[in-house]
Order: sequence, then C-alpha cells, then structure tokens
Amino acid sequence: MLGAPLNKAELIMYIGLACFAVLVFSYSLISEKVARLSLSGPIVFVATGTLLGPFGLNWFSPAPDSVNGKALIDVTLALFLFVDAASADLGVLRKNWRIPGRMLLIGLPASICLGALAASWLFPSLSLYEAAMLGTMLAATDAALGKAVVTNQSVPHHLREGLSAESGLNDGLCVPVLLLFIALEQGVAVSGGGLALELLTEELGIGFLVGAVIAFVAAKAIVRARAANWLGDVWQRTSVPALALLVFAVAQLLHGSGYIAAFVGGLCFRAAMKEDPHGLIVPAEGLGEVMAMFAWILFGLMLVPAALPFITWVEVLYAVLSLTVIRMLPIMLSLQGSGEQMQGRVFLAWFGPRGLASLAFATMVWSADIPAAGTLVSVTILTVVMSLVVHGMSARPFARRLANNSAQ
Repeated sequence: MLGAPLNKAELIMYIGLACFAVLVFSYSLISEKVARLSLSGPIVFVATGTLLGPFGLNWFSPAPDSVNGKALIDVTLALFLFVDAASADLGVLRKNWRIPGRMLLIGLPASICLGALAASWLFPSLSLYEAAMLGTMLAATDAALGKAVVTNQSVPHHLREGLSAESGLNDGLCVPVLLLFIALEQGVAVSGGGLALELLTEELGIGFLVGAVIAFVAAKAIVRARAANWLGDVWQRTSVPALALLVFAVAQLLHGSGYIAAFVGGLCFRAAMKEDPHGLIVPAEGLGEVMAMFAWILFGLMLVPAALPFITWVEVLYAVLSLTVIRMLPIMLSLQGSGEQMQGRVFLAWFGPRGLASLAFATMVWSADIPAAGTLVSVTILTVVMSLVVHGMSARPFARRLANNSAQ
C-alpha cells in the first residue's frame, strides 16, 4: 500500500543500509588521508561496527545467527583466493623463488607446527588435532591487509614481491591442511580416521577438478570472445568476479571444497590466459574490498562483542605469541642463508597480518562441531583484532624506516 508505514524489520534494514552507504562513501573521500595516519580500512570498519553495537552506542544488537556472516565471509574469501592466485605470476615466482619459496615451503609448515606446540602447552584440554587446527588457522596471512606494504614504493621491490606472493598463496595452501586436521579430529571422535580421510580426499579432489576445469574453459572462452570482438569493455569487468563465485558455488554444490576450487581456479585462469589478466582482475579486487568492508563491520558489530567477554589471559598470551614468536621465528629461520639482510628478514617476519582467511577458517571449525571450537574461535577473533591494530599502525612507519636504512 502506498505510504504504508515500515515495519520494524524493514526500518532496521534501511537504516543499516543507509549507515553502510554513508560509511563507504565517507571513507572513499578520506581513504588516502587515513592511510597516511598509519591506520587501515579494516581498523576503521571494525571500530565502527563495535561503536554501533552493544559495546558502544547499542544502535544495532543483532544476534550472531540473525545475519549470515559465514556466507559473506565465505564468498569474500573465495573471491580473494581466486584473485590472489590469478595475480600470482608463477613465471616470476620461479625466477625469484628465494624469498617466497622459503617462506611458503619452510616458514609456513614451521609456523603451523610451532603454533600447535604453543596451543598444546597453553591449552592442555585441546587434542593434538585441535591444537594443530589453531596453528593452521592463524598461520595464514591476509593479502588484502598487506596492501599498505606491497604497494609502498619505498619498500625494496624484492621484499614487496616476496610478501605479495607469500600472503597471496599461503591462505590457499592452509585450506587442505586445516581440512585434514578437521577430518582427523572428526575421525577420532567417530570411529577411526578412514572414512573421514576418504571424505577429505573426495572434497579436495572435487574442489581441484571443478576449479581447474571451469577456470580453464572460461579463460579460453574469454580469449576467443576478445578475438572475435564479442566481449564489451563493461561486461568483461564482471567476468572474473562471476567466475570466482561460479567455481566456489559449483564445488560446494558437489560437496567439494569451494576454497580449493577458488584457489586452483585462479591459478589455472592465469595459466590459460595468453596475456596478463590484470585488467580483468582489478574490478574483482574493488568488489572484494566492498564485500570485505561489510564483513569487517559485521565482525565488529557481532563477533567482537560475542567473543571478548570470554577472553582470558591465556588467550591473550597465545595471541601475542602468534603475532610474534610463532610467526617470526620460523620465517627468520627459513630466510637464513638466503642472502637477505637482517632488517629485511625482520620486516618479512613481522609483517604477517591475520584477517579474513583466519575468520573464514574459524567458521569452518565452528561448522564442523569440533569439541573445542569455542576456544579456537575466540582465540582467532582476539588475534585478528590485535593484528588489525598492530600491523595496521606499524605498516607505514616500518616501511619508511626500512626505506631510510636501505638508502643509507
């Protein structure tokens, strides 16, 4: 009926939409200014969500189950996984494998193992596989949060390239490892690990095949459509986001891993394209940034208030160790003998921000009904919050100091 009053649900929806739109527009106007203040977008968005929620003005107090935040985080991470993998020039990586290769092949597994050992020590109630899950959930670094460094021209090129490759690929590499530990824990809880491992293998295999086949076919279709001048400039910008969501959705429908499909799909898309797909990827990055903004606001609005009341000093200690010793020691050791100077190794070891990948892994663990899921999720949320602050505020000052030392 024309002019009919809005009900409560519609009123809340439109107010929330208006607030989100105002925030996006306002932040776009001052984004560079905020960056120069050693802040980052996610810090602003999480703080805004927390301010509007129960810990602040209490304008919005949605229950954690009232908004499907898991679906938003899933889709956002799938998009970033596809884009990061498609952006990775494996030819350049093979030529300059010295830093990212060591960080991924030595530093990453060592970080997972050290994180699992620390978790077993600080949380004796965790099983071996649950401790390994926590180490894996917090081993993945966030490529989107690392843009303040990898796009900073004052940082030496080889360091930016190394960080970009590591952060772009390690979250995809952590997915099968986390799924393995979840399957082993579930197998122990049921009756041996045989069936669980069989289901894991099937999930990984379906994800791999779906991502590889669909991305390869789609890449060839784009190449032919371009050659025939069928692909318009506007619509080609939608191809990569649509493809990323397609491989993720199809893999999930077939009971495969959508994350693996997105990661493998991005790699195959890059390999199948005859030219650098950068022009196709940029619009997908923009869409991903908007989706991530919404995810960070919901994170501050719902998950932070839900988790923080249950945080103890043990969780705080583990979070501090995760951001320092557990990350930095393996990376420093992996770069020993690489020829990189000490200040460069410290920079690479320190700058490993945790973000949406860790949160997505937390939703996977929560959905799997792991006995210690509450502890694992609360520690992950706390670590992500701390990482947003310390890495967000230290990125530019650290980069400037590194550039000044390199110039001397």
